[in-house]
Amino acid sequence: MTFLTTSVALIILLWSCAVAEHVILYWNVGWVENVNLDGLFTRRAIGINGFYPPPIIMINQTDSLTINFKNAFSDGRGTALHSHGMFFNNTGYFDGAASITQCPIPDGESIAYQPHNSPHSPAIRQEQWGTYWTHGHYDGQYVDGLRTPAIIHATNELYKYDDDYTIILADWYHREHHDLVVNELINVKNPLGNDPVPQSGLVYFAHTAKGATAEYLPGYNENATLFFEPGKTYRLRLINMAAISKFQFWIEGHEMSIIEADGVDVEEVPVDKIDLAVAQRYSVLVHARNDTSRNWPVHVNLDPVMFSKVPKSLQLNITSAIAYKEGNPMGSDRPTIYYDYFDDTALVPVISQPQLPADVSFVRSFDWNTFSNGKDYAFVNDTIFIPPLTPSLFTALSMPTNESKLPIAYGPNGNAIVVEHMKSFEIVLLNLGKLGHPFHLHGHQFQVVHRSQNFKSDDPAINPVKKEGQVNPLRRDTVQVPAGGSVSIRMVADNPGAWILHCHIDWHLAAGLAMVVIEAPEKIQENLQVPFYLFQQCQQQGLPVSGNAGGFQSLKDFGALPLAPTPLKSGCTIYTVVTILACAFAALLGNGTVILYSSRYSNDANEDEE
Repeated sequence: MTFLTTSVALIILLWSCAVAEHVILYWNVGWVENVNLDGLFTRRAIGINGFYPPPIIMINQTDSLTINFKNAFSDGRGTALHSHGMFFNNTGYFDGAASITQCPIPDGESIAYQPHNSPHSPAIRQEQWGTYWTHGHYDGQYVDGLRTPAIIHATNELYKYDDDYTIILADWYHREHHDLVVNELINVKNPLGNDPVPQSGLVYFAHTAKGATAEYLPGYNENATLFFEPGKTYRLRLINMAAISKFQFWIEGHEMSIIEADGVDVEEVPVDKIDLAVAQRYSVLVHARNDTSRNWPVHVNLDPVMFSKVPKSLQLNITSAIAYKEGNPMGSDRPTIYYDYFDDTALVPVISQPQLPADVSFVRSFDWNTFSNGKDYAFVNDTIFIPPLTPSLFTALSMPTNESKLPIAYGPNGNAIVVEHMKSFEIVLLNLGKLGHPFHLHGHQFQVVHRSQNFKSDDPAINPVKKEGQVNPLRRDTVQVPAGGSVSIRMVADNPGAWILHCHIDWHLAAGLAMVVIEAPEKIQENLQVPFYLFQQCQQQGLPVSGNAGGFQSLKDFGALPLAPTPLKSGCTIYTVVTILACAFAALLGNGTVILYSSRYSNDANEDEE
């Protein structure tokens, strides 16, 4: 190596060290009282360090991030924190999915999460940038407020803009998640499995420009305003943090173009509106008007297709504003819009990646049904997902290598898919139900290689043939599977770990709509160094840290692992026949009694007349 080359390399190294920071956050998670987000109801919400909403995470591509996350609930409940869309290469134990990569954090304990550029994951250092979010991943805590944007600014932004804002879309319930699951969702009084409907949609803004301090702007919904200056171009980052709600987004009086989907830069595409399923993110460029005489509506509408019924009290149409000057009259050119289908597969990633082959394919169908306990659950290939007692990652670490490669090791209701290291694999998701479902896979950005609007149809317009040899299919981490339709996703098993694949409608995860991808168990055993305190936190709660899903070195005995209810049998069982006969006999007896007494009454009446 020449002196010049060495000098240049040293300068680059020193420059990298100078611009990169180790961002350390100290978060105590707990309840915050007297929160009223929609102006309709005051309740407690889950906040950080005694404040709500939780602080925004904003770092640069070259930064590393540590979140010292302490359970400060002080009421005995556990918690966990997931950074949505992060790869966690070689650090899957920081993914934050309780029961999959860790046990819930006990009350009073902490985890030092490293979601970005961990020193233990050099293979992907500085490879992620874009729009993400961080949220609770235990007992539906993000529905109660534990959710916040996570923005990673690229070192070299592909697109030029003058300012940067994040628009948070969410829904809000006046009752807490656990109460709704137990007393409304999974309850014999809800045999159809109807999801809880929120009391309100929420829209609020944050300023997230590079080099500035990330901060929320005041107000929610109609009280939220973005101020534009003429001639400037703005990047708006849209994040759907809802429990169930799908949103339709458009801006009157302005043109917008998509430039990012789920952390993936895409070629600029003009759009009239965007629909965002739960957990999806988009960035759009919006050019300010030269005419500043009017302010303009920002429409963020809840799509009613997601609700079994729409209460009269639920306001579906939420309108915020882009303002050029306070007091301006409001302009209007598209107050309503048709909710047509938005085909995200037409988006083209800037960094090209040819379609991967499918060395192995896994077909998984899913739907809902009523089970033997009279309650409604979701299932994948007829199996309800039951969280394991031993975190799936710990099972992969501790079972004999040959047994760790068998799906049954992760529980009879673990819905496990085991994939060999560096294999290209495909998962085909078949939606048997009548509602669209946004599926999110942890640890990966996958290729979306096929989507059908009706996988049973012979019409190629709605059920096209899957094409091989696609030049550059869309990549993202959360994909909408249409009602009655299907989606095929592909990726390489290059990230050894245990990665949950689940519907991101939180009610559906609670009802069992999930599976786990176990990636390269032998590499997990060779390379992953799980911090010892994570094992201690399990043991503190009486949870196993080794063995199968139930904590046993066995493929048959799962100990105290909860059993799933059995499906209701179709047809007439002996119990059904006996019940029908008993009802028929009771009906005949009742009718006979009525006839007998009617006859006697008639005879008595005739005698009185005589």
